[in-house]
Amino acid sequence: MQQDSSPDLTRLKLDRSAIPKRSRRRRWLWWGALTVIVVGAGTWFALQPKVLTVFATPVVTTYPSQQFVVLNATGYVVAQRKAAISSKATGRLDWLGVTEGSRVKAGDVIARIDARDVVAQAEGAAANVRATQAALAQALAEETDARAQLKRSLELLTKGFVSAASVDTAKARADRATAAVANARANILVAQANSRNAKVSVDYTVIRAPFDGVILSKSANVGDLVTPFSNATDSKGAVVSMADMSTLEVEADVSESSLSRIRVGQPAEIVLDALPDARFRGRISRMVPTIDRAKATVMTKVRFDEIDPRILPEMSAKVSFLSQDVSPEEQKPLLAVASDALAQRDGRTLIFVIRDGHAVSVPVTPGKKIGDLTAVSGAIRSGEKVVLKPAADLVDGALVKVAAK
Repeated sequence: MQQDSSPDLTRLKLDRSAIPKRSRRRRWLWWGALTVIVVGAGTWFALQPKVLTVFATPVVTTYPSQQFVVLNATGYVVAQRKAAISSKATGRLDWLGVTEGSRVKAGDVIARIDARDVVAQAEGAAANVRATQAALAQALAEETDARAQLKRSLELLTKGFVSAASVDTAKARADRATAAVANARANILVAQANSRNAKVSVDYTVIRAPFDGVILSKSANVGDLVTPFSNATDSKGAVVSMADMSTLEVEADVSESSLSRIRVGQPAEIVLDALPDARFRGRISRMVPTIDRAKATVMTKVRFDEIDPRILPEMSAKVSFLSQDVSPEEQKPLLAVASDALAQRDGRTLIFVIRDGHAVSVPVTPGKKIGDLTAVSGAIRSGEKVVLKPAADLVDGALVKVAAK
């Protein structure tokens, strides 16, 4: 039987004594260094400050009057008394004495139209009045002479020196003279009426302010053709438009479903987009007694208690209808935070303001409650973020991270 000549591998073994001691020592050094690094890193991370996750709320500017709001609406400032000023006469604009923003009084001359033709007509009418007055004087003289002649004829008739026919002729002449006087007087009245009409035509060429107000816009310039109805090519109708600033009101649309919450005479607070830091008191003056079918709203007119010269027509406005009248003090701005942001530490009221990732404790003095907010005063600014519901272990300077809502 043939024997297997392959080597027996089971008898092989590693001779560890053959590995150099230097290599084993280097390996243990690497393991030791790795252990030190791991332990050091763990210790470093363990010693790092803990970052707390918190919820934040802003410091806001609020107004005590807002706690009385029952309904909000938007609208525009409009002048209830406004006019487009034109002329009843047709002609070239000869002079314009105002510009946009000019303040005028009732009766002030705003512009003049070329009046040479109507002035000539007025002068002719005045001359005609004088002519009729002269004709009256002549008729009166004729009447006086005719009456005297009739008187003499009657005296001569009684003495038999003239015939009755001569007396009849004198009487007819006197009657004609009397009629001529009456006609002359009537002609004077007609001439005077024509003269007054001509003067009115001249006055139409002078454009005056119908009431006290401010010029809003200018529609024509010197040299433009002005006509009452602006039908002619390149002609102008209105010369200027003006408004009485003392009649400024806010027109706001209120949903018909909210009508039960407002009434005529109800107080309101008005904020203009152009003057966001100013709050004006007002009152509902009237409500248009019809519903806008397309918008399902009612036009509500709110008058200002006091007109500020900064208020201009067509400004956008926000109106807050109030449940009660407010005082000027209640319209002053206050800094406020959510009531849950206040914390008590050692008998003091604090809030934790988030600055550069740290919770900085700031002492504050709490004031009146305004809804869910509390008015505070201290070293804080509107818009800053503060910790909401600060934990009892939250300390000044703690690292914080704002949680996503």
